[in-house]
Order: sequence, then C-alpha cells, then structure tokens
Amino acid sequence: MSENPTRSATAGKRSRRARLTALLAAVLPLLAGLLLAVAAPPASAATLTEVTGFGPNPSNLRMHLYVPDTVRPRPAVLVAVHYCTGSGPAFHAGTEFAPLADRYGFIVVYPSATRSGNCFDVSSPQALRRDGGSDPVGIRSMIEYVRQHHGADPARTYVTGASSGAMMTNVLLGNYPDVFRAGAAFMGVPHSCFATTDGSGWNSACANGTVDRTPRVWGDLVRAAHPGHTGPRPRMQIWHGTEDSTLRYPNFAEQIDQWTDVHGVSRTPAATDRPQADWTRTRYGGTGAQTPVEAISVQGAGHTLPSGGMAARVITFFGLDGTTTPPPDPAPGACRVAYTTSSWNTGLTATVALTNTGSAPLTSWSLVFTLPAGQTITSGWGATYSPAGGTVTATNAPYNATIPAGASVQLGFQARHTGDTGRPAAFALNGATCSTA
Repeated sequence: MSENPTRSATAGKRSRRARLTALLAAVLPLLAGLLLAVAAPPASAATLTEVTGFGPNPSNLRMHLYVPDTVRPRPAVLVAVHYCTGSGPAFHAGTEFAPLADRYGFIVVYPSATRSGNCFDVSSPQALRRDGGSDPVGIRSMIEYVRQHHGADPARTYVTGASSGAMMTNVLLGNYPDVFRAGAAFMGVPHSCFATTDGSGWNSACANGTVDRTPRVWGDLVRAAHPGHTGPRPRMQIWHGTEDSTLRYPNFAEQIDQWTDVHGVSRTPAATDRPQADWTRTRYGGTGAQTPVEAISVQGAGHTLPSGGMAARVITFFGLDGTTTPPPDPAPGACRVAYTTSSWNTGLTATVALTNTGSAPLTSWSLVFTLPAGQTITSGWGATYSPAGGTVTATNAPYNATIPAGASVQLGFQARHTGDTGRPAAFALNGATCSTA
C-alpha cells in the first residue's frame, strides 16, 4: 500500500516540533544563564564580620562590622541598632543599609544586645548619661575601633535603629552629641522616656504613649545627659506608624517636641509634604533635605518599620548619598604638634600643643599617635583618649572642637610606664600627618 502524503507531512511536522522543543529545552537554560551572567553585577566579596576586644564594653555587647568592597577615603560610619529579640546579623540581613553602603562607600556597625530579650538598655541611670556605663559605652567603643582601624571620618558618624534600636538612637544622640552628626529613629521614644527606678527594662507608661511632657522638659533631659556640651547638636529624623501598638503613636509627637527644643527651632513645621501617599513629612528649622529635625508619619503602619525604601531616605537625610559636601579635611601637613613630657619612677605627664597651620578652621578633630611600649594612659584632659595604650585616638572635647586657622589647643594626659618614657614617633590629625616641634 502507498504512503498517505497528508499523514506523512503531519508526522514530519510533529517530528520537527519535537526536535525544536528538545533543542529549546536544552538551550534556554544555557541562554538564561549567559544573560544572567552578563546582566548581573559582580558578586560582592564583602561579608559581615564579628569584632571582639573592641574596647570598654560594660554590658558585653557583641559587634558585627560590614565594610564594603569599595570604601570611600575617610569613610562615614553608620551604627545600625536592632529591635528587641533581634541581633546585629538579623538587622544586617533584614534591612537595606548594607546594600546602600555598597553603593555609597560607608561602613556599617551592627551592635547586638546580649541581655534577656535582646533589648538595649535605654532605661537605667547608667545608660542615660554620658559615659555612665551600660550599652552606650560599648557602642561608643565600637565607633572608636572603626576610626582607628579603618580611618573613618570622626565628623561623619551616624546612627539609626528600630524599636529598641530607635530608643537607643535617641539615647546616643543625647549622650554623645559630639560623636554623632545625625540620627534616624524608627518607632522609638524620646531620650529618658523609658527611664525606670526599679531595675526593670520596660516602662509601660512610655510604651503606651501616656508620658506627655513639655518640649522644654524633654529638651532638658537631653541636655542633662551631657551637661558640659556647648557645641552643635546632631540632627534627628523621626519615623512612626499611626497604628503602632507596641510603642504607641503619641511618642512620635513627644520626640518632635524634644528635638525641636534641643535645636532651638519652632515646633511649627517649616515645610510639609507627602513623599509617598501614606507618608506625611514635616520639617522643622528648615526646608531642605538635611534640616535640624525631620519627622515622617506613616499612615496605617504598625510596629513594622523600616520598610519600602525608607532606608534610602535615611541615607539622604544623613547626606551619605552625596547630597551634601563633607566638611573639608585639613591639607596634608596643615598641623603641628609640640609634645613634652615630665616623668618619674613609673609615671609621666605628657603635654600636647596642637596647632592648626592650615588656612581654614577645623570644626572637629581627632589626633592619632602610638605610645611607646609599656605606656598606658590613666587620665587626660582636653580630649577623650581611646584606647589607653598602643595606637591612641584623642578626640576633641566639646569646648575645643573648633580650631581656627593659626590657633592652637592644649591637651595632655598622665600615664604609667615600664621604663620607656619616650614620645610617639608621629602624629596624624584627621588622617593628615602633622609636623612636630
């Protein structure tokens, strides 16, 4: 019997379709992989690393550090503080700050609380004053570690946090106004709102939003945390959801009261807008992207922030995306150090005269030097010294943060020694090597 031409043609088409389907099944994964390889950015080698032995740490915090593959010269430092039950690694994984660090070249520090519940101490008397002890001291040590080991810019340190971390953001800005340039608090409460006298870490009245004080009283609580501070105050960005049932929404207004008073600006907004449909943003003391106080109310949101691109708004407020120009660095060699010592038995006194030989004033400074082996600082004046031995960073005191062009400041310290009473071999001011007299 002869073959049916129609049936033969149909069978041929089916065979060709089958072969084409098989070919595509084999090729498409390879093609997809090739396209992905072409389109995907290079894999980042940067990883989250735990740091131990970073300095004074009275409450045994843990420190994790994220340093991007590409870091800008004298990078900024962002401290990102987690929520209760969280950890530094969890906050790293669950927020956008690390990818933003990759993009803009800053370093991120992730502290981890270790007490029961993994909440930070924002209630004890020790936590609510400068260098009083507890968690703020450990976080301050983490910052010093990054400055010493990664050449970070002491004039560009920032802090952000969520929930317990937002409360700690408020505390750190009050305790260390000379350390932080700005902060951003997601779902927090004012500085000292969570204070307790019974040793507990939870203040129900504050959490429920029933603590209502005048702006002046709130401001005085911040000022009392570091009574000797007379310099500028860090800017503050405040975020809160209207349906927050953990740290209730009235705390949003109380934080605005506190930080507008601290900055001495009007409680009446200078500008109001809606960056997104459910956001209402008010700015106080100015209308630009880096105003003294900025507050964003998120309609319908609960205790779930940050989310939906909010981290990028924080980076803009801080100016880490290039929207502001960092303070000028001193020109190389634009400083001079005169260093003298007076020694006895096992002790010595060192006196340092630091001169700004540049043509522009310095608005903040840190002087780095390495003590000879066996020397350990026991007390000092004119600066904050950390650590006590080895490579030491002396950071300006509030009253001498500005050094006019051609002017000098005096600082010094007492130290123990084991025989070597010599002087440091070199000094660097904000990363620039100083001449010596």
